[in-house]
Amino acid sequence: MSAGVPNQADISLLASTSATAHATSPTEVVHIAFAFVVLTADLVIILSGRGLLEGGTLAGLLAPVPLFYALLAIAAGFTGLIAHEIAHKLAARRLGYWAEFRIWPTGLLLSLATSLGGFLFAAPGATVVEGMDPTDVQGWGRVAVAGPVSNLFFAAGFYSASLATFGIDWITSEALLFLAMINTLFATFNLLPIDPLDGAKVLRWGIGRWVVTFAVAVTTLAVAFTAFYSARSPFLTW
Repeated sequence: MSAGVPNQADISLLASTSATAHATSPTEVVHIAFAFVVLTADLVIILSGRGLLEGGTLAGLLAPVPLFYALLAIAAGFTGLIAHEIAHKLAARRLGYWAEFRIWPTGLLLSLATSLGGFLFAAPGATVVEGMDPTDVQGWGRVAVAGPVSNLFFAAGFYSASLATFGIDWITSEALLFLAMINTLFATFNLLPIDPLDGAKVLRWGIGRWVVTFAVAVTTLAVAFTAFYSARSPFLTW
């Protein structure tokens, strides 16, 4: 056997390792589905004004949910959470590492509690990466930044769609504006330079990279927030 050429046992081991590193387990599916359901419920509570501290009642909280609010919450939860975590997972997989989402029970309880108060603290869990050297700041930074960047891409798409539909269907335009705002909020929050948030890992990767990414997130959040709550128009006109 020539030097540098793997034998069949080596190939089998590599294939097994790759499959293990890249598979999505039933456990991950359960965790991310549970987090998604809780986050969607949080968003429905906020969107429909059912929070107990907003004057809502227990009966109102348990009342049937209008389809519009349900669909909007599902879209926000999918792009804000699911796509964010998938981006982390794919970035880790590209580097050859095992990565799966795991819920944080305390964070889920906090999200439910805050949604009842009319605002949202969303920290339902995180993508766990195994096998990466703790000192590999570039690897951790690349995996970390992938999540917020996915949110910013979705925000840009939703905002563009809001602009395109503003003169055609005001309700659709405003819903798209809300989705853009939610995604910029997720990106900005996760980019805060505080462990264990993504921003701390990006900052360790390079202060310049963090400053640029965080500045983009804050700027887009300010624009989307102003457009949705103040101007009520993606064109920022009153």
